[in-house]
Amino acid sequence: MRLSRYFMPVLKETPADAQIVSHRYMLRAGMIKQTAAGIYSWLPLGLKVLRNIERIVNEEQERAGHVPILMSTIQPADLWRESGRYDDYGEEMLRVRDRHDRDMLYGPTNEEAVTDIFRAHVNSYKDLPLTLYQIQWKFRDEIRPRFGVMRGREFFMKDGYNFDLTKEDALHAYNRHLVSYLRTYERMGLKAIPMRADGGPIGGDYTHEFLVLAETGESEVFYDAEVTDLTFGDREVDYDSVEECEAVLKEFTSRYARTDETHDEALFNEIPEERRRSARGIEVGQIFYFGTKYSESMGATVVNADQEQVPVHMGSHGIGVSRLLGAIIEASHDDKGIIWPEGVTPFHVGIVNLKQGDDEADAACDALYKAFVAAGLEPLYDDRKERAGGKFATMDLIGLPWRITVGPRGLKNGVVELNSRKTGESVEVAPEEAVAKVKAIYEAL
Repeated sequence: MRLSRYFMPVLKETPADAQIVSHRYMLRAGMIKQTAAGIYSWLPLGLKVLRNIERIVNEEQERAGHVPILMSTIQPADLWRESGRYDDYGEEMLRVRDRHDRDMLYGPTNEEAVTDIFRAHVNSYKDLPLTLYQIQWKFRDEIRPRFGVMRGREFFMKDGYNFDLTKEDALHAYNRHLVSYLRTYERMGLKAIPMRADGGPIGGDYTHEFLVLAETGESEVFYDAEVTDLTFGDREVDYDSVEECEAVLKEFTSRYARTDETHDEALFNEIPEERRRSARGIEVGQIFYFGTKYSESMGATVVNADQEQVPVHMGSHGIGVSRLLGAIIEASHDDKGIIWPEGVTPFHVGIVNLKQGDDEADAACDALYKAFVAAGLEPLYDDRKERAGGKFATMDLIGLPWRITVGPRGLKNGVVELNSRKTGESVEVAPEEAVAKVKAIYEAL
């Protein structure tokens, strides 16, 4: 993509109402535009990152054996009355009536809708286990939407639901989700810690939230410092193996890590003092096991091997896809702008032409652009007739991991400058070597 033809309305000034880093940089980089309080339009640069995050979530869900579907955003209130949650959910639920005077709602979550799908089509234990998931826009009418996409009213979310014959099977599904989430976050360059949490309106007393440590986090968290040293890495786990998934759960949850709602001061004090930590955290996902709460109230049953009709055991599992974008920026930025991890960056590399209109510089940039495209990578070529300082400021703001600077002086020596946004380090290399280095970095992912 050539920047002269792209739609990226960069702002030089920081909007006055943007209180946290991610909100400021997303507005300044032309990633989003506010439509109403807590509701945003996603502009091209923001949409590219959102789609990259969505792709990673999808890949890891399907790797774990989960099946994608897409449910309606508008749901009939009668489904929620069946489960008993319609009156309990509160004013965060946007309730509407259609032209036939039927009570409807804009779904904040989909336990009822997916249970209705399950009970209509599954009636035998032989069809279990089953996990269905979707990535869909949701709406919760927050009383005080703030912090941009971090606490908006409309948000993009992955929500998954497992159906199992027994509690033991459902807890394996829980552990399987924990493994898949650890892989998901690490692919995005995030350290997300699973912490014992509160079930809230979804229910269940067996639940973990995944939190990214950040000063702007809305939750106070307490943890053993050893949990921050744990990494999943590139290990392979058999998702069908109860033992392997349970081992990962124990590895990542055996040390103390809790949100303020479930914090136990006595247990916390058993940790050696030098390892006790308290901080702020951004929630980017949560997993639940809630047993037969919905299946009993809504009649989601199967016939077991003894020909008995039994309610299925269920859990739900969410990842805030749009929220993750803000969390990544909160965790990865400096005073110049965003620093995207390679896994989610909107473009793989930026090309800056220091002397637009110079035949040799233009030709070198065109050649680099074509070489990256041929390598299966997406470059962003700043071909505007702007001063060099303005081009560098734009590249720093939008945070592409790698930048190649092309100018007449370097080309006389047969080199271009390859710069790392994360470290700030620069090297002079031949153009073809710059392409090879960047290509190798992304192939390693």
